[in-house]
Amino acid sequence: MMRMRTTWLLIAASFLGFSTLLKAQAADDSQITVYNPRGIPPAIELIPMANRLESLDGKTIYFVDDGFLGGDILLDEMIQWFARNRPEVKTVFRKKGGMGFAAEDPELWAEMKEKADGMVMATGH
Repeated sequence: MMRMRTTWLLIAASFLGFSTLLKAQAADDSQITVYNPRGIPPAIELIPMANRLESLDGKTIYFVDDGFLGGDILLDEMIQWFARNRPEVKTVFRKKGGMGFAAEDPELWAEMKEKADGMVMATGH
């Protein structure tokens, strides 16, 4: 019992000493500095969307899956629709490397710059 009382007395004394120190410092300073914990966000660079194609006739459209569950099924349905309804449109399915839609896949981007006229990407949800 005596040991517990001594522990509580030490905690109380520490707290009183700390609060006295804070009061003394606040009395000495005429100003305080407060920082925003969110920081300063970087400027947003607006990138315009690509121009739409005038027609899909004879074009190559890449269908890119980013790996989200079910994206490949959706893209396969779209590719089948084009095969039935727009056979003059060449469709190419690719699975993007990396984790998630934001990951870079330089090899795929280079291939599409060279060969694709348009692209559809399935990004989950």
